[in-house]
Amino acid sequence: MPGSLRTEAIVLRSIRYGEADRILHLYTPERGRLSAIAKGARRTRSRFGARLEPFFQLRALLYEGRSDLLTVTSAETLDAHGPLRERAASLDAAARACDAVSRLFETDDPSPAVFHLLANELRLLDDDEAASRPAHQLAFRLKLLVAGGFTPQLATCASCGEAEHLSGFSGAAGGVVCGACEASAFPLSEEAHAFLVAALGRPLAEAPDASPRALRQAERAIGETAEHHAHVRLRPLPRAAA
Repeated sequence: MPGSLRTEAIVLRSIRYGEADRILHLYTPERGRLSAIAKGARRTRSRFGARLEPFFQLRALLYEGRSDLLTVTSAETLDAHGPLRERAASLDAAARACDAVSRLFETDDPSPAVFHLLANELRLLDDDEAASRPAHQLAFRLKLLVAGGFTPQLATCASCGEAEHLSGFSGAAGGVVCGACEASAFPLSEEAHAFLVAALGRPLAEAPDASPRALRQAERAIGETAEHHAHVRLRPLPRAAA
């Protein structure tokens, strides 16, 4: 039924629409991903100002009518994340984080864990330039998979349960595999395996680091897990950075 929805939201994407409006992709704790229109948002004297740009964390009032597209009635800035906009690497990392959330969580199913994980990631990108490094971005993506219920199997072979000789990773099987089950897998080094285990177990602010080769393998493992189990293809990290 038509009515108003008051919620916190993070702006994932902001698209120009018509002569003066904006279409927003928002992520909210109670309603997952929503799309909304902010009428007149691009006018010089708009009451919304600049607060509908990507990465803003808002307290928004949305009108929900019969359309899937809600209408932004009011928006109060909770965090503009200005510091991350001052560094190109942090800005790019924030865009990739929002893109990953948008791709992995397309529906309005509630997921407070995803909302708080993204909010935490944006705060880290504000405060610490190191948060924009590829290892940190991979740790964030891995935690997104966990929040979505797609945790890769890392302790034992995902095919037979063997705990030794884990030498490959299979997205189709759902995790690491042993030498006897690696026919459909790609090689995963001990360093890459250790990175995935540490990234899974540590807080995001304490994301581990690894060599470029190990990070490339970890990125492939995360990407194949998302593709096989969430049916989503994540944007690759910049090649020069990995």
